Amino acid sequence: MNLKKRIFDNTLVQVIGKVLATSLNLFAFSIMTRELGQSGFGEYTTVITFLSFFAIFADLGLTLVTVQMLGENKEKETRTLGNLFGLRLLSSIIFISLAPILVIFFDYSDGIKLGVLIAAASFIFNALNQIMVGLFQTRLKMSRVAWAETLSRVIMLLGVILSVKLNWGLNGMLATTTISSLASFVMHFIFARQFAHIKPLFEPSQWKHIMKLSWPLAITIAFNLIYLKADTLILSLFKSQAEVGLYGAAYKIIDVLSSLPFMFAGVILPLMVIAWQKKDHLKFNNLLQKSFDVLAIAAIPMVVGAQFLADDIMVLVAGHDFIGASNIFRLLILAIAAIFLGNMMSHAVIAVKKQKKIIWIYVLTSISSLIGYLILIPKFSYYGAAVITIYSESLIAILTGIYICRYLKFKLNFKGLLKAILASFIMSIFLYFKPTSCLSNNLGLMFTIIIASTIYLLALLFLRAFNRNDLKLIFSKNE
Repeated sequence: MNLKKRIFDNTLVQVIGKVLATSLNLFAFSIMTRELGQSGFGEYTTVITFLSFFAIFADLGLTLVTVQMLGENKEKETRTLGNLFGLRLLSSIIFISLAPILVIFFDYSDGIKLGVLIAAASFIFNALNQIMVGLFQTRLKMSRVAWAETLSRVIMLLGVILSVKLNWGLNGMLATTTISSLASFVMHFIFARQFAHIKPLFEPSQWKHIMKLSWPLAITIAFNLIYLKADTLILSLFKSQAEVGLYGAAYKIIDVLSSLPFMFAGVILPLMVIAWQKKDHLKFNNLLQKSFDVLAIAAIPMVVGAQFLADDIMVLVAGHDFIGASNIFRLLILAIAAIFLGNMMSHAVIAVKKQKKIIWIYVLTSISSLIGYLILIPKFSYYGAAVITIYSESLIAILTGIYICRYLKFKLNFKGLLKAILASFIMSIFLYFKPTSCLSNNLGLMFTIIIASTIYLLALLFLRAFNRNDLKLIFSKNE
């Protein structure tokens, strides 16, 4: 099978797998919010957020550097993979094990403290998965990831349903999270063994080499932690768990949407690395431009559509108790535009190995965001958190984009973005004048989304925002 066909199949499987896994995840989330209510889901969100801090510190930049290292040296792949796995195993156990200990000193309920203990193992399994995902990316075998993720989501959904039936409450939901993560890890490990012999290696010389490459990413990710997770953590310390639940419900949808550009970038990053290694700067720049256009075309209609449909989306996804999260969602969706538009810029930095040069961007964003959270959250609750989230994602996207364009001497073309905005405006006319009866039920909401999406795509075709040749660059064979 030639590379063109492999890349196409790899991309298609990822899209299908992500759609299935996301649908199952949202279904489980929908049951969970209806069962736990605002306060209960707030406690669930607090537990997951607290553990996320320790998981991100445990990452050490290994998630992103795995693809880079495995793609560079095929001959030493097994040894490299073993040391990456061993380093990730040790760092995960050390950092994540601290969470159940340190949570004791926080002014949280006993239920939250117990919940952190129950869910801690799930983050260790998830951390180990990322090393194997890197292997699948370099081999263009992401179908394995799709299978593992889908199976884990099925287990998650069944566990949530069982927890509701047996009235296990918050602890049952968290235990289900751990079990589904374990299932995902087992599947990833079994599939990975088809391509490489995986066992943890503990070689100081190799670890030193890995850390030399990953430490800029580790610092960057640590600062990412502040502006990505500090909002929910600070909200949980200053406000009620019900407010955390509302914010967490809106943010859950943002999390789902934000995974899409990272999935796309995971496909494009190996191609960018190859182009850069071959010093094919023209192809590298073309990949960057076309990827930016694709993500702009995907992001803008989401932002516009959410302004009209937020109430109905929140009721559909989380239930009537969470309709109060609609305005939070309208704000947070603005951050999606920044995440989509800045995603390929940050991955381009990784492809050209200039992670060290942009650390200051994350330091600036993190410090300023932390100050903003501490000022605005006590006064404006989740609205303050949402505003600073928009600010932080936008600042990262803008500054990273400026850096990579200057480094590459590359002038980003915004025609695709402008056409996406114009097509979204045309779509918004329909959404503004749509009959009220269109949204009388969930089926009506789906019908409205389908019509709006069709209008948007037709507008893009009319504006010639893309053509059949645009994707040939991504799916072309590399000589």
